[in-house]
Amino acid sequence: MAKEAKQLDTLFHDTLKDIYFAEKKILATLPKMEKAAQTGELKKAFAKHRTETEGHVARLEKVFAIIDKKPQAKTCDAIVGITDEGAEIMKEYKGSPALDAGLLAAAQAVEHYEISRYGTMKTWAQELGLHDAVRLLDQTLLEEKKTDEALTEIAKTAVNQRAEAA
Repeated sequence: MAKEAKQLDTLFHDTLKDIYFAEKKILATLPKMEKAAQTGELKKAFAKHRTETEGHVARLEKVFAIIDKKPQAKTCDAIVGITDEGAEIMKEYKGSPALDAGLLAAAQAVEHYEISRYGTMKTWAQELGLHDAVRLLDQTLLEEKKTDEALTEIAKTAVNQRAEAA
């Protein structure tokens, strides 16, 4: 008997579980990054993003409700890899002038992953006619883009120069 082909709604649900795991993992990682950061500006950025990430998790839980599914996480190997790299940077560059530059790079890798995921999920939600989900996913997508822009600005105006000058 032939296996039934999976549909876009199944892929949407699987990816929703993936990004839900990712956001919860990021939520657990941000306080460590905030503590490790050496500059006040970067510490503040991580603290602000932690608060935003709590909102991202809550929005994802609303998307689960929209598709009538229980919020459930599925291990996201990509985010595990990115956060492991961040942990390695914190360990290897502790006390180093380049630490904040490394933390910023790890944080932006996370942001770029999230931007990719939220953009895809928003498009799929549109295809599936999940208008409330589109709105929620777009709200998070915009916040992720703003965070990425803010991190870029911190890198350009402060952190990278300090790392090089030291």
